[in-house]
Amino acid sequence: MLAHLHPYYFAAIGGILIGLASWLLWWGLGRIAGVSSITAEVLTTPANPEPWRWAFLVGLIMGGCLLGQGLEIPQLPTRSLGLLIPAGLLVGFGTVWGSGCTSGHGVCGLGRLSARSLAAVCVFMVTGMMAVTLARGVL
Repeated sequence: MLAHLHPYYFAAIGGILIGLASWLLWWGLGRIAGVSSITAEVLTTPANPEPWRWAFLVGLIMGGCLLGQGLEIPQLPTRSLGLLIPAGLLVGFGTVWGSGCTSGHGVCGLGRLSARSLAAVCVFMVTGMMAVTLARGVL
């Protein structure tokens, strides 16, 4: 059913749904849909986090699993744990140090017209472009 759609449609629909979900959480509960802060709250106070945080994380995981059942998932090369573990730790450190992740700043922060998030997104983008350029040996 969905297999005949161009991949750009999936990206557009996903972007709209992410924006809508973050807006609904902000409008409905007055909360920012920062996945890193929601996850941190659940992990640091597992016995007593706000119930919406659990619902958010379960919906995030289950939505991806259910949608993945109807789509052709591309095969990606596997990476060693020796690479994945330090990469995950660096991402976690960067998320804490930057007071949020790229998606949190990009979707929620820019949506709230946060100057700090605009600066963070610009740094993320420039750093990403430099990393790709260096990795491809262009410089």
